[in-house]
Amino acid sequence: MKFAAVLFSGAIILAGVHGAFAQSNPADSARAAAQQLEQASLSLQSARKSRDRVAALTQTVQAYEAGLMAMREGLRRAAIREAQIGRELKAQEAEISRLLGVLQSMGSGPPPVMLLHPSGPTGTARSGMILADITPALEARANKLRVDLEEIVILRDLQQGAADDLQAGLRGVQDARTELSKAISDRSDLPQRFADDPVKTALLIATTETLEGFASGLSEIQEDGVQPMDLPDISARKGSLALPVQAQVLRYAGEADAAGIRRPGLVLAARPNALVVSPTAATIRYRGPLLDYGNVMILEPQTGLLFVLAGMETVFGDAGQVIPEGTPVGLMGGEDPKIGAILSQSGDGSGNGRSETLYIEVRQDKNSVDPNIWFRTDKDG
Repeated sequence: MKFAAVLFSGAIILAGVHGAFAQSNPADSARAAAQQLEQASLSLQSARKSRDRVAALTQTVQAYEAGLMAMREGLRRAAIREAQIGRELKAQEAEISRLLGVLQSMGSGPPPVMLLHPSGPTGTARSGMILADITPALEARANKLRVDLEEIVILRDLQQGAADDLQAGLRGVQDARTELSKAISDRSDLPQRFADDPVKTALLIATTETLEGFASGLSEIQEDGVQPMDLPDISARKGSLALPVQAQVLRYAGEADAAGIRRPGLVLAARPNALVVSPTAATIRYRGPLLDYGNVMILEPQTGLLFVLAGMETVFGDAGQVIPEGTPVGLMGGEDPKIGAILSQSGDGSGNGRSETLYIEVRQDKNSVDPNIWFRTDKDG
């Protein structure tokens, strides 16, 4: 009976080896991400022949960014899954060894020795009944152990083979960004709502100490020569606008940073070289460096409403142009991580890869308003 109890205990312990990740499949996620990157590569080839190269290349860059993000997430989950299986197997090492020993002895021992019990025929019969009940469970647990060991091998092979997919993806997205920048600079079909006066703008920058003051003065110096142009009313889209970049919210409006400074806008954490697009059709009111915000893009979706995007390394377009929704307006700074850095951080879910910050401020009738009123974020309520 003690022997049977040991077997039953080992079977119960092995039941937990599959763990909490059994319902997910990180290997499939990584493979799907590799397919996304392959599709992005094909999209780049098609974009080069597209009539609207800006729109096609924008979609290509976004496809690459999504594929690379999915690949990083797939590798992260794969590393977590492998580590979890390893920890669980290590924790149950003694029990697994005993179980394997019992299974081996059951399969190799002579039948008379296996069935003989010291208490006689009655004990032998009882032991046989117990073994008959437990053996299927032991075999099931042994099969799960085999599956887990095979999964570890698959996950390791997947992570080792991911370097080529990542390298191709990083090279492809870099090519797509370069071609997109050229296509935007060559573009000549955008409506021009007003002609920028660089002298007045430079004087305003020189005499302004705050973003609020610059945004307020900007509309005043550009009133002359502004052509009336009907843009879609976006009032009904409050709270549903997509963020202009793939990012996570670091701080919401009014939340203090490490230095205790509170700003009226959103601070987003984005990946290096991430593409920033216009969330709506809008007039470019200003683009260029401003104060300590880095490169700034000020968009006017409708009269009296300004979206201020600050912190990009590169900005696209010219003041006065009217751009469609989804038009690229800039790229974040930084450098794409090396393959080794991505793989070494694959088990880190802290978001350290999002090293660049984009600041979004919304101004309505010259007053700052919470961007969460307009943009779709993860904030509850």
